[in-house]
Amino acid sequence: MSESKKEVDKGNGRNLELVSWEQSLAQPDSVNYPAERKASLRARYVYGFIFLLTNLLAWFFRDYGDGILTELRYLKGCQGGEECLHAEGVLRISLGCFIFFFFMFITTFRITKFHESCNFWHTGWWSLKCILLIASLLASFFIPSASIHLYGEVARFGAGVFLVVQLVSVIQFINWCDSYWMRNEKLKQSYFFGLFLSTVAYIAAICGILVMFLKYVRGTACPINIFFISWTIVLLLVMMIVALHSKVNTGLLSSGIMGAYIVFLCWSAIRSEPDAQQCSMRKEMVVSNDWTTVLSFLIAISAIVMATFSTGIDSQSFQFRKVGIQSEDSIPYNYGFFHIVFSLGAMYFSMLLINWDLDHSTQKWSIDVGWASTWVKIVNEWFAASIYFRIVLLNLQTITKDPKNSSALRAAQPSYL
Repeated sequence: MSESKKEVDKGNGRNLELVSWEQSLAQPDSVNYPAERKASLRARYVYGFIFLLTNLLAWFFRDYGDGILTELRYLKGCQGGEECLHAEGVLRISLGCFIFFFFMFITTFRITKFHESCNFWHTGWWSLKCILLIASLLASFFIPSASIHLYGEVARFGAGVFLVVQLVSVIQFINWCDSYWMRNEKLKQSYFFGLFLSTVAYIAAICGILVMFLKYVRGTACPINIFFISWTIVLLLVMMIVALHSKVNTGLLSSGIMGAYIVFLCWSAIRSEPDAQQCSMRKEMVVSNDWTTVLSFLIAISAIVMATFSTGIDSQSFQFRKVGIQSEDSIPYNYGFFHIVFSLGAMYFSMLLINWDLDHSTQKWSIDVGWASTWVKIVNEWFAASIYFRIVLLNLQTITKDPKNSSALRAAQPSYL
């Protein structure tokens, strides 16, 4: 009996030591905050690299995965023929990527402090997460084609949500530039630099308009391009007039950067027009400069990854409550928001690779080409302008209701989104 009691006491002692060790890990004082912060910041780039690899893998299945996809055709079938197989391969990779990042969102969205036990799951356990990613990608290839097609329909909506989230992030960045460079006239150096930036932005917008007219308008044979460019000019002029209005007085920097941005969206939309369009320059570019097609594709893939990465770390643009000074043990960015943006980005890159068309594939080394892509970008341009005007109107209403605080309002960074 005495020996059994000793064994029980030893077991209880080990359990107490294990509990005390776990409690010590959970104590904030036992956490090396600088090291945890560096690990958290490094983890962003690892997730970005994973996202880049899935983009390239989806492109490989679309352009060079004929043998693998043909074998899968006998397993699950593809009612749309060979072109459908290419689009389906992209959607399957996208679904696997979405599953991985959505699972990461579920397991990390409650984390707010470094000393929480789940924080290490976001910054470590990379071997286990690689296994999870591979399992997610492989599992997507055993899902019936009907379910993949349903995911494609959902991905259209998810890609639209991603564009809205990205747009809000861009507008908040423009507001930050305006508040930093233009709102404090006492700092003459920064104020004049803001004026210089606004001038450059307007010159870039005007040059973009002229280039589009010269390259993409051939007499009266291109009415749709004339409409797109003319409407962009109208939006640009309205932005400038509203910004200079005495009651609004938002300054030229925000309107200039936003104007250059919508001109870029218009240019990108026109470039996405299909080869069959006689006003499109894409066919001539492909015939004469094959290397430019490959380079443009690689730049587009990099732009997708950078847009997803920059939006994912910008959770502050979507906080409805102002956050005070962060404590030492606060995480540097919202893990849950970061992963949900990447899961939406997985839907977005699938739509770009298949040109928003679930039943047909696209040419090799091309991305985001077709009338669906063109109209998505045009609608995104108009939506960006409408959000900008909404912010201006909210500023005007606030100033009208409380004229005494109008100067303070102009000095503060706008946060209406």
